[in-house]
Amino acid sequence: MTAGGRDPGRYRSNVGLALFHRNGLVFLGKRRGAAPPYQWQMPQGGVDRGETPAAAAVRELEEEIGVAPTLVEILEETPDWLYYDFPPGIRGGAGPKGRWLGQKQKWFALRFHGRDADVQLDKHTPEFSDWRWGTLEESPRLVIPFKRAIYEDVARRFMRYTAGAPDAPSGGGSGGTP
Repeated sequence: MTAGGRDPGRYRSNVGLALFHRNGLVFLGKRRGAAPPYQWQMPQGGVDRGETPAAAAVRELEEEIGVAPTLVEILEETPDWLYYDFPPGIRGGAGPKGRWLGQKQKWFALRFHGRDADVQLDKHTPEFSDWRWGTLEESPRLVIPFKRAIYEDVARRFMRYTAGAPDAPSGGGSGGTP
C-alpha cells in the first residue's frame, strides 16, 4: 500500500502532460462535451500494458492533440505516482473506468518546440474541442474538482518551467479562447 494507504492495483495507470510553450505558458484543452465551468485540462491518458510511462506520454500527446514526438523534449517526469479518486458516479459504473477507484499518474513536463499550427486536435478521435496557452497557476481552477489536488501539486512541482526557455520570445500564441 502506498499513496496514503491506497492500493495501487485498484488505480488505473495514467500519464498527465504539462506541455510548456517556449514562453512558459502551458497547453490547456477544452474537453469535448464538458459542462462549464470545469471544461479545461491538460492532456492525459492511459498507460498500455508493457508500455513505459515516458512512451505513453509521447503517444498520448500525439493521440490527444496531434503533436509529434519530434516537436517536444521531456524536461521532467514525477518520480512518484500521483493519485486521484473518481467520484461515486464514475467509480464502479459501466465502461472501462468502472472497475477502478481512480487513477495513478506520472506527470511529465515537456517543452514544445513546434508552432501553434502543429497542434491538431482532430488528428485522431477528438478529445478536445478547443485549446489555448494558459498559465500553470490557473489550471487548478479550470479542471474538474476531483482532479484539482493533483493540478495544484503539478503546478508546485513544475513551476520552474513557467519562466520559459532561455531563448523564448515574449508573447505567445493561442489556439483558442477561454
